[in-house]
Amino acid sequence: MSGSGLLVIGDVVTDVVALHEGPALAGLAVGTDTAADIVLRPGGSGANTATWAAHLGADARILTRVGFDTGEWHAAELRRGGVRTHLRVDPERPTAVVIAMVDPTGERSMLTNRGAGGHICADDWEEDLLDGVGHLHLSGYTLFAEPGLQLSRLALARAVRRGVSISVDPASTGFLRSFGPERFVRETSAAQLVIPNLDEALLLTGVSDPESAAGRLSLRYGAAAVKLGSRGALLAREGKLTARLPGLTTEVVDSTGAGDAFAAGLLTALLRGEDDEAALDAGRRAGAEAVTAVGGRPRILTSGLAPTSFTHSHAN
Repeated sequence: MSGSGLLVIGDVVTDVVALHEGPALAGLAVGTDTAADIVLRPGGSGANTATWAAHLGADARILTRVGFDTGEWHAAELRRGGVRTHLRVDPERPTAVVIAMVDPTGERSMLTNRGAGGHICADDWEEDLLDGVGHLHLSGYTLFAEPGLQLSRLALARAVRRGVSISVDPASTGFLRSFGPERFVRETSAAQLVIPNLDEALLLTGVSDPESAAGRLSLRYGAAAVKLGSRGALLAREGKLTARLPGLTTEVVDSTGAGDAFAAGLLTALLRGEDDEAALDAGRRAGAEAVTAVGGRPRILTSGLAPTSFTHSHAN
């Protein structure tokens, strides 16, 4: 990779994170209240990746669409995180919202309303967005609605024309399955690097183990970095495994944004010219840091947010 700038195209989301004591959704009481610590955080896969990249020293920018309701707050939070923002404000729709229910292991179950983010489109593109950019990172969420798919096609074509390297994060097995794995690979074939988690990698390839999945994806894209959660990560190029590292031991509070942080660490290191093992290490370290705090952004950026948290109480 060459050049100094990292442009992320992806979503900004208002995260409502509820930490409860029961196992996954089974811990929610049906028809009554379940006690939980609830926090409001700025999130979104694309915005998290851009913010982590800026936190790690990259010249990070983002193209995204926010809603009329919380757009100013999200813009301020991105700028506070050091991200150069290209925000399009949707006058008719609210910002995307995710309600993430987090169990004691840090695992999430999510309810998603894509809001304005589902309507980002080719009209949001400007030709100067790639000025000073050496790498384009595309969040898979962008492709899963027709307007965003048109934007993705345009951005990928412009990046190829300028010689800007490209990576893509498949983002979500649910949306990916509906979109079609083969279609996804076809639409993102201009990318030289794909960064899936294990479930996404297996879905995209139809194989049953991470090594084979990484190898197959690297033959399609050139390189594939597969996130394995607590088991670490591996990276393959042109069908051959080039790096594998175990997970780092850390206290898991909330896994929100861990994959986004991993992508940011990996890409920032590659932009600095580091080799695959060093880049994979940077990714796992960022991911390990991300799970130690609630929300998907670096801890230093989440410590002073208002409102910070409130505890759900039983209704009278």
